[in-house]
Amino acid sequence: MRVLLTGSTGQLGQALRAGQPAHVAGKAVELIATSRTGGPGLRPLDLADPEACRAAVLDLQPDWIFNVGAYTAVDQAEQQPDLAERVNAGAPLAFAQAAAETDARFLQLSTDFVFNGGQGSPYRPDQARQPLGVYGATKAKGEEAVQATLGAEGRGVILRTSWVMGPVGRNFLTTMLRLHHERDHLGVVADQVGSPTSTLTLAAACWQLIQRTASEDQRLPDVLHWSDAGVASWYDVAVAVGELGTAAGLLARPAQVKPITTADYPTPAQRPPYSVLDCSFTRSWLGLPGMHWRTALNGVMAALAAA
Repeated sequence: MRVLLTGSTGQLGQALRAGQPAHVAGKAVELIATSRTGGPGLRPLDLADPEACRAAVLDLQPDWIFNVGAYTAVDQAEQQPDLAERVNAGAPLAFAQAAAETDARFLQLSTDFVFNGGQGSPYRPDQARQPLGVYGATKAKGEEAVQATLGAEGRGVILRTSWVMGPVGRNFLTTMLRLHHERDHLGVVADQVGSPTSTLTLAAACWQLIQRTASEDQRLPDVLHWSDAGVASWYDVAVAVGELGTAAGLLARPAQVKPITTADYPTPAQRPPYSVLDCSFTRSWLGLPGMHWRTALNGVMAALAAA
């Protein structure tokens, strides 16, 4: 089984590579890892070039495409909407069209930012998209392209997630660890609520998806939601990073964290105030129980401590 992976040097891409199973349903897994500039063991693939994305699929003939690479600079996207759209909408369309031509299956990683966060209760996979900014809007266009191209055949699935954090790369966890180390006091937004997600549990869910749909006649759901269990504010996560980081020996002591409001910390892009995803169907369908975000975060700390 041949799997084409984009964004291989990103935090989820690295977790997918580290967690790659040797076999799925009795078939050996061959992972073809790509990144924008290539590198040792990687094929170069620029997601801003739709023709290159299509050509890669036609050339490599993968059984699965995992498009986890994206333009994820939420604030910068407000100044670079064209680039964000090429990567977040153009690449998924090109991959979906090539998948339709080659009978490949396609997983498109997406985001809680396709919702506006105004309803105050967990978002179901079938709810209408209402993004607030450029990043969310371009990811929503990518979703629409996949559904329009592959949805009727059940060969494409959108996997939305939220607040992704892992032991590598730049993310809220690694940033907070640095700030706890550098400062005595921190101010962190407490009025944005979501569900933190470990790259380790998210990668396991992606590989389980292949296992679950190993049969050639198994249709893929249009949309799945995956995040770790429980709900938190950014303030809650910052406090937990200090506590768990200290317990893991990554910090000498935690900084004092003060809750602040979104208005106290303005950003170019508006964030959804509430972006919890309803993952109940996905957990049942994949047969994977939800791990509480704090437990999952502790697993990321253990991976950092062991590095």
